[in-house]
Amino acid sequence: MPEIALNVLDVAQNSIRAQASLIQITVEVNQPADMVKIIIEDDGCGMTKEQIERVEDPFYTTRTTRKIGLGVSFFKMAAISTGGSFSIESEPGKGTVVTAVFGLSHIDRMPLGDIGGVMHTLITFNTQIDFVFTYIFDGRSFTLDTRQFKEILEGVPLDTPEVSQYIREFLDENKTETDGGTVI
Repeated sequence: MPEIALNVLDVAQNSIRAQASLIQITVEVNQPADMVKIIIEDDGCGMTKEQIERVEDPFYTTRTTRKIGLGVSFFKMAAISTGGSFSIESEPGKGTVVTAVFGLSHIDRMPLGDIGGVMHTLITFNTQIDFVFTYIFDGRSFTLDTRQFKEILEGVPLDTPEVSQYIREFLDENKTETDGGTVI
């Protein structure tokens, strides 16, 4: 995948298939530490030890629509190729946490990409799921929590065109305010 944001989308789709009701995605950029950290945490069905061991194998998937599952293995390879790290922690019935750390200045690090667009897509196409997105850039941050949006909107769906547009603008404006428009 050409950008980190698409890897986030792929892993979040795994969380959706795992019947998560809450998916928390954190993107942390730390220039002094020369790293980008991505954490995707869900409260889905979780995985057994055997599934965790096999999930990084591109020829293993729980899907019935295809025989290979490259998303997690590509995400891991992308992080490790930059001198970073990758881990999966999971427990059946509790959920899963995927953490990928990338070397920020490494020549092989793919760009972050349109993380706002990915979050907007996840939120507006999966309105039954709550999302918490936190973006941290050198200590400055913002958070979008769909539970707060739903409370304020009092039943107006997040995929209503006006609400969807507001979410997209909220993500874009807050990201730019947090990172000063820096392209990662």
